[in-house]
Amino acid sequence: MAAIQEAKENKDSRLRHVEIDVLIPKRMREKAKAEKCADEVKAFSECCASSSFAMVVKCREQNAALRACLTKWYKDKDFFNQCKEEYLADRDEFNRTGKSKKQRKLEGTLA
Repeated sequence: MAAIQEAKENKDSRLRHVEIDVLIPKRMREKAKAEKCADEVKAFSECCASSSFAMVVKCREQNAALRACLTKWYKDKDFFNQCKEEYLADRDEFNRTGKSKKQRKLEGTLA
């Protein structure tokens, strides 16, 4: 959150409000879950799958570990800047080609 607040204060003219507050944090969450906190996500998912309704009580420890990991990365300024640069590169590519990352990926698999 500190990284997001700093970006707002710097008034990066290349970024709109929705990009700073929604799109880049979304990218940060997705990337943190997939790359940085993969072990915690796996542990929490396995606990939930094996616990059914009791997961609320049984998986507290795994949930706390997952939240701590995600929060750590969400507050990391370098990680924010990395995700911001990736977002800007994707946005520039979209502006250049008119095709989203998903569309480019689909075309690459079909070719």
